[in-house]
Amino acid sequence: MSDLPVIGLSTYREVSRHGVWTELSDLLPSEYADAVRIAGGVPLLLPVPPDSADAAAVGSAASALVARLDGLVISGGGDVSPSAYGAEPHPRTGGVLAARDAWELALLDAAAERSLPTLGICRGMQVMAVHAGGSLHQHVPDLVGNEAHNPGADAYGSIDVATTPGSRLASLVGDKVTVNCHHHQAVRDHPGFDAVAVSPADGSLEAMEAPGDRFCLAVQWHPETLADLGLFAGFVEAARGR
Repeated sequence: MSDLPVIGLSTYREVSRHGVWTELSDLLPSEYADAVRIAGGVPLLLPVPPDSADAAAVGSAASALVARLDGLVISGGGDVSPSAYGAEPHPRTGGVLAARDAWELALLDAAAERSLPTLGICRGMQVMAVHAGGSLHQHVPDLVGNEAHNPGADAYGSIDVATTPGSRLASLVGDKVTVNCHHHQAVRDHPGFDAVAVSPADGSLEAMEAPGDRFCLAVQWHPETLADLGLFAGFVEAARGR
């Protein structure tokens, strides 16, 4: 076990029901941890600190945790607050959790300082873009004219994605891949990242990665739901290489 890389996974903090209890809980779908285990890593959930207003304390906690990790996953979830990138909220923007935004941005600060391998998934891609100084499209149907990326309720959309030849992503998943997605927001600007995948059907950005040797990659889809071994295996191998 000592040779296995430890992968931190950001989590939700929301009210949930389990057994006879309905209470505030730290949550993450088990598919994330399963995907890390299958790829050869040890998953470690990273709960949101209860007081995100104390930025110094949040930053210190993030640095202490990241120092003990070999890789970081910024996971999916609700919308990023428009205030994080200087925008007014769209009428359809919702599910904003300011504490989670602050925590994940602090984790990304600490990860960047240590050149930690980092993987963003769905919301995670959006957080990574905002962290880099970018912004988001707050409602994808306004751009593409359909709900293909988010059919609603608990269903995933299925879309085809084309990757950029020569990219790290293409080396892990191939030149074309069919993916599961569930999002109504998307990355508009991504300073410091290269666009490395699009949906041929509507041209929407589906993945980005940082140039250079560090594994710093994000996808707009949910690879954990399809046991995407190529992507997770490449990420965990990069974490092992540290």
